[in-house]
Formats: sequence, structure tokens, C-alpha cells
Amino acid sequence: MKNNYIYIAVMAGVSFLIRVLPMTVIRKQIKSRFLRSFLFYVPYVTLAVMTFPAIITASMHPLSGAVALAAGIILAWFGGGLFPVAILCSVTVFVFDALL
Repeated sequence: MKNNYIYIAVMAGVSFLIRVLPMTVIRKQIKSRFLRSFLFYVPYVTLAVMTFPAIITASMHPLSGAVALAAGIILAWFGGGLFPVAILCSVTVFVFDALL
């Protein structure tokens, strides 16, 4: 039971440092185009890395998840909003799971 408190304390310390350290160390505006671009895309990449495995493994067959992902990307590329893309992906998974 003592180890649990140590684990929680270490996780709290790391979380605190990740949030507070940039505010205390970096006082000036970041002028590097590369660093600004990198920091701009970090949330999107993190979300994609967490979401992509769930898209493939959420259905009964990984192939149906992959096909739904491709269909969603194509519809989004041609200007489809979030709701139509979600509906298309759900229907695609349903149909491909029924066929496989």
C-alpha cells in the first residue's frame, strides 16, 4: 500500500512539472518558426496517436476499421463535416462487419 502513495506522488510531481516548468523557464515569446510549428502540431499528433489504434481495433475485424478510416478521410478531404464523417464511418463499420 505504501508503494501506491509513492507512485501517486511521482505522477503528481511529473504532471506538475510538465505544466509549471514551461511557464517559469520560458518568459519570452518563442520566435523560432520551427519550434512554434512543432508546438502547434503537438496536440493534433497526440490525439491522432491515441485515436488511431482505437479506430482499427474497435470493430470486430480490423479491416472494417481500416476501411471506415479511409472512407472518413476521403469524405473529410472533400469537405465533409464532423457529423457526416462520423455517420459514414459508423455505417461503413456496420456494413463491413456484417459482410465479413
